[in-house]
Amino acid sequence: MNTIIQKAKEEHYAIPQINANGLIWIECILKAAEITRSPIIIGTTDKVIEFLGGYQFICSTIKNKIKAMDVTIPVIVHLDHGLTVENCKKAVDAGYDSVMFDGSKLPIEENIKQTKAVVDYAHKNNVIVEGEVGAIGGNEDGVIGNVKYADLDDCLRLAQETLLDTLAPALGSVHGKYQGEPDLGFAEMKAIQDAIDVPLVLHGASGISDEDLLKAIHLGHAKINFNTEINIAWSNQLRQTLNQDKSLFNPQQILNPSKEAMVETIQSIIYKCTSHNRV
Repeated sequence: MNTIIQKAKEEHYAIPQINANGLIWIECILKAAEITRSPIIIGTTDKVIEFLGGYQFICSTIKNKIKAMDVTIPVIVHLDHGLTVENCKKAVDAGYDSVMFDGSKLPIEENIKQTKAVVDYAHKNNVIVEGEVGAIGGNEDGVIGNVKYADLDDCLRLAQETLLDTLAPALGSVHGKYQGEPDLGFAEMKAIQDAIDVPLVLHGASGISDEDLLKAIHLGHAKINFNTEINIAWSNQLRQTLNQDKSLFNPQQILNPSKEAMVETIQSIIYKCTSHNRV
């Protein structure tokens, strides 16, 4: 994954991370990425691991689905917002390719200490690590917070003292639906990019304009996370299908249109990130 992320940073595109909320999400993510010839990251937020069946089940299911669908593009299985060092270790042991330890709510000294513990364990197993500084606002998959911009010195310390692989500095993005217009800190992005030679990660990208996404990419973001807009596309189409024909009960007839809506939405995200035809 390090090679894939570094290539994206150097060539100024971003690899989308799409969060999986069930088996049909996995199928739709893989289908859209294969059609567009884009590397892809399938994320599972730590808050929904139990709902999805546990680390081992999730990772095995994704990797079995890759084989069953004859997927040929690079696919990375990622733990999003790992809540504890132990949970990150469980994901590593289950076969995840990448884990995020979210120590953003901790004092910087403790964030560094726990992120480093994850890095030390993960790197021994050829797994890469994402860390976070500041606070992403909003509420998504139980991840709740108010926006707090990342401090440049804290970003430097976390990157240098832990040797993490990717960094998510909170710079105005929000989990879930935006209230009003997003206000990203592009000056802060540039300062962090200039100071740290580590690919950056943008969380809460749903709702950010295409123009602002491209600015973020050119300011060092090589991984961008999406969840809300895919879930909205799925749920809107599901409601429409059920309301159009209240006699429907066959699961395939009900779910197939919503799966098509998700594939279309994920393809549009890939084009926004300009990661298509990069394989």
